[in-house]
Amino acid sequence: MAAAQREIGRTGVRVYPIGLGAMPLSLEGRPDEATALAVIQAALDAGVDFIDTANSYCRDERDVGHNERLLAKALDRLGARGRVHVASKGGLIRPGGDWRPDARPERLKAACEQSLRDLGVETIFLYQLHGPDARVPFLDSVGALVELQRAGKIRHIGLSNVDARQLKAATGICRVESVQNRCNAREAGDFRNGVVAACAAEGSTYIAHSPVGGYWGHKSTAGNKALAEVARECGASPYRVLLAWLLAKGPHILPIPGASRVASIVDSAAAPALALSPAQVRRIDALGR
Repeated sequence: MAAAQREIGRTGVRVYPIGLGAMPLSLEGRPDEATALAVIQAALDAGVDFIDTANSYCRDERDVGHNERLLAKALDRLGARGRVHVASKGGLIRPGGDWRPDARPERLKAACEQSLRDLGVETIFLYQLHGPDARVPFLDSVGALVELQRAGKIRHIGLSNVDARQLKAATGICRVESVQNRCNAREAGDFRNGVVAACAAEGSTYIAHSPVGGYWGHKSTAGNKALAEVARECGASPYRVLLAWLLAKGPHILPIPGASRVASIVDSAAAPALALSPAQVRRIDALGR
């Protein structure tokens, strides 16, 4: 049976319940290009049709746009332009490999123009503010995305790394179709601080990045004894259980696990077929902090 699709905000666009976070394909220690392209192909073969990228997914300032260019090459090679929805982000820069905010309106507009070129598109399906910049009034940054939308550069607006107050403020000037924050069973603060609920109330998709613990945390998370017990009961990997848990927490939640190996995305993409019992969901709930 095909997995029930999930709508992105109120766009009318429905996608497979698991997306691909493409970031690991472009950071330091990234796989070679052949492997990266194989990962993207495996994702699409498994039904994934939403991929998240950003112009800052690269090694440093000399490498900006690497992830977007890689994704464009893969989609062209696979003839998949018309069936994959790509989300990108602007607002972070990579000087010397660091991560620093730069959400000045003029910088966001320039970053979007570069993303359009690197992705090889005229309009980006979903463009997200990568995060607030303390030096810039938040609504000035959001306003730049509104201008890009009016100019036809982006179709829909999303936010990343924001709280419920910022989401509410942004909805005063535009339709916010998504919020992308870090969320997993061990880092489940957005279920307690109101962000996930605020997204549901606004009709915005909650895109969970690092859904199995992120670049550094996935091994320790998957090694948890209680999680391992649920995984054994389900006959599935701990990672797949963690994704199924997120899917069970709300129909507006879209996890986007990263992957740098074919086996990883194939396993992740099978999560929608795994139905956890209410008791199993509660046991995973208990991992949170």
